[in-house]
Amino acid sequence: MRTFDLTPLYRSAIGFDRLASLLEQRAESQPSYPPYNIELVAEDKYRIVMALAGFTRDEVEIVAERDTLHVTGRKQKDETQRTYLHRGIAARDFEQRFQLANHVKVTTASFDNGMLTIELVREVPEALKPRKIAIGDANGTVENVQQLEQRQAA
Repeated sequence: MRTFDLTPLYRSAIGFDRLASLLEQRAESQPSYPPYNIELVAEDKYRIVMALAGFTRDEVEIVAERDTLHVTGRKQKDETQRTYLHRGIAARDFEQRFQLANHVKVTTASFDNGMLTIELVREVPEALKPRKIAIGDANGTVENVQQLEQRQAA
């Protein structure tokens, strides 16, 4: 098992305690089923693709709750008695959780040929985007921040 020393992060960053604890948790227990990819599609667009062989659309549930995305698969019980010589397809129940960054939202989800695709986008509200603050000159005159923002918008 790998161990990470996150002490430098605690010393030099303020308010990232939650991030450090998330890193520790993820390092400890990372489920490997079902297999998935996380893609960066554009600057603020992401895609999660999960391989769900043997599942149908009705057996999969996606729930976005605050900063967590839950993908759950509950396989219908097959009443047919089967004798397997080799069983390589893992059609078992699963629960996968993805930690979402601030302002990341699920836009669409699709299920085609056993592949679940979830599209996400990061939408930062205007009020939270960085804005330039004017610095006054020696005479004490400061250009109004609103005037600067209006000029940038034009």
